[in-house]
Amino acid sequence: MDSVEREVYVEARPEVVWAAVTQPETFARWYAFGGAEIDLRPGGRLVLRWDEHGEFRGFVEKVEPGRRFGYRYAVEPGVEPVPGNANLVEFTLTPEGDGTRLLVVESGFDRLDDQHDPEQSAQAWGNALAALTELAPAL
Repeated sequence: MDSVEREVYVEARPEVVWAAVTQPETFARWYAFGGAEIDLRPGGRLVLRWDEHGEFRGFVEKVEPGRRFGYRYAVEPGVEPVPGNANLVEFTLTPEGDGTRLLVVESGFDRLDDQHDPEQSAQAWGNALAALTELAPAL
């Protein structure tokens, strides 16, 4: 399996969800609990931290304000992303009623060693998106 996909409906306007997936302080409230750095421009530096997992480095690949955000990150903590050690994460936002349909796709698993199980990532994204759907209406 090369990729995992998770999709949720978020009871918040697209601009709120956009801020939740692109602003470091908000991103850290539902995903990178140890903190985040996001230089929101193609090629911009990205760092995601978890106390129990370490610091993961990456860079922004895509920015379509209010619609699509993508970043590539090294799947091992403390190293820079290079071909063969990095996955691509893409968020796509679609307005739906009073809220937002959010699709997350993480791809690149076929280029990684067997230690990186896509099913684990699918579960992690499921948990994270559940946290986001709870948080977003209050933002």
